[in-house]
Amino acid sequence: MLASVGSKYLKSSRRVLSLLDECVTMAHIKQIQSHLTVSGTLFDPFAAGRIISFCAVSAQGDISHAYLLFLSLPRRTSFIWNTMLRAFTDKNEPATVLSLYKHMLSTGFLPNNYTFSFLLQACARLSDLSFGILLHAQAVRLGWEAYDFVQNGLLHLYASCNCMDTARRLFDGSVNRDVVTWTAVINGYAKSGQVVAARQLFDEMPEKNAVSWSAMITGYAQIGLFKEALELFNDMQIAGFRPNHGAIVGALTACAFLGALDQGRWIHAYVDRNRMVLDRILGTALIDMYAKCGCVETACRVFDEMLDRDVFAFTSLISGLANHGHSATAIEMFTRMQNEGVCPNEVTFICLLSACSRVGLVEEGLRIFKSMTNIYGIEPVVQHYGCLVDLLGRAGMLEDAKRVVREMPLEPDSYVLGALLNACRVHGDVELGKETVECLAERSLDHGGVHVLLSNMYASANQWEDVAKVRKGMEEKKVKKVPGCSLIEVDGAVFEFVAGDMSHVFMDEIVLLLLGIDKHLKSLWSEDDDNDDMKFE
Repeated sequence: MLASVGSKYLKSSRRVLSLLDECVTMAHIKQIQSHLTVSGTLFDPFAAGRIISFCAVSAQGDISHAYLLFLSLPRRTSFIWNTMLRAFTDKNEPATVLSLYKHMLSTGFLPNNYTFSFLLQACARLSDLSFGILLHAQAVRLGWEAYDFVQNGLLHLYASCNCMDTARRLFDGSVNRDVVTWTAVINGYAKSGQVVAARQLFDEMPEKNAVSWSAMITGYAQIGLFKEALELFNDMQIAGFRPNHGAIVGALTACAFLGALDQGRWIHAYVDRNRMVLDRILGTALIDMYAKCGCVETACRVFDEMLDRDVFAFTSLISGLANHGHSATAIEMFTRMQNEGVCPNEVTFICLLSACSRVGLVEEGLRIFKSMTNIYGIEPVVQHYGCLVDLLGRAGMLEDAKRVVREMPLEPDSYVLGALLNACRVHGDVELGKETVECLAERSLDHGGVHVLLSNMYASANQWEDVAKVRKGMEEKKVKKVPGCSLIEVDGAVFEFVAGDMSHVFMDEIVLLLLGIDKHLKSLWSEDDDNDDMKFE
């Protein structure tokens, strides 16, 4: 009799479990769980595993509900442990993953190759190399090291922690190299600045995917090789790969620094066309690109379209507004930032102080400077003192600026002293300017621009003997002013011109065009002179 009843409940439970594939909400799951509880089969590892898997991994699930059920189970299988580890990995909670793993070991369970894939991801995200090395040793001891999941996880860990020698040894010793293996080691060479080695490996890859392209593009952008980043971004599309989130952010970063507005607009159109989510990272990259290219209104529109704005989005827009003469709006944006509960960081205050400096808001700037420590607990660094000196110096408060330099708790650098020197130039304080240059020289920070600035100050004060001394000193020390450069975008291609550099491939055509422009301007000038003479007569 009992056997038949048990068999009946078991068949009923299996029928109920078969409904899991049709569940679309947590309400459905809870109904099934209630039935399994009543039938006494909820704690069966298979049934519990199915429920936990849905709650923890599916988009409609609830990881908190899964975890509570997990804790209540008297018996747990490897599948159940791995399901919870995977869930917390997907939720980007690496500390919880490692804590759960320690609990797993305390119950007598040992990891398998799937377990290690989640654990190594957690260590990589935390940059916890020491724990990762322990996991590596355990994988060797248990015989899991040679499995693909574990190999790729170890490569990613060591590459993320900048242990490229170890990562390369693992890569060279790997028998089954898939696209993940190649991408992991390329990503670590690129992030560590070894882009030549990374590019060599990238070119040798037998098979590439969007992630490997993205890793190389991001690597170029991170070390300032922006032209190469955009070229590779274009090559990626020519090769038939759709740019992913990482590739787009890397390309937008390159557009921002190169001023490649047309290409940046094309990428924005691609984002809209493919209905990509304007998350914090992508939204901030677009704001930064438009702001650096001078399209502040468009940057503001992108900012307003973002559903979730963090300190980086706010800071990027504040910086753009301040740099393009909208200092009052930048300060208003800081008020909005506070109202939305977003805490500023060190860079935010640099942008705010610069905004105050540009429009002479001394009192507001001093209030913001004091609020760093008093309200937000952020200790000013040398860049903040440089902004403060610039704020006071531009307002003509040279003695106050000098006092800040003298009393600041940090050693003044070229930025701080340069701000004071520029204030001396603007307000004609030659003696303080000379004293500031001497301070720069003592710190070996007296580059060519400093000497030129001092020379111009002497010239403005008609101290021509001192001008000659400065120029002679520059010649003796072989000090030269760093040549200026400019960028221009033509038909989506960016060209850079450096003062004095005649090596451009189109230099002959450029010179001829400039001569033509010069001749045309002179003819117009001549016509204006003739017209003036005629009017005078």
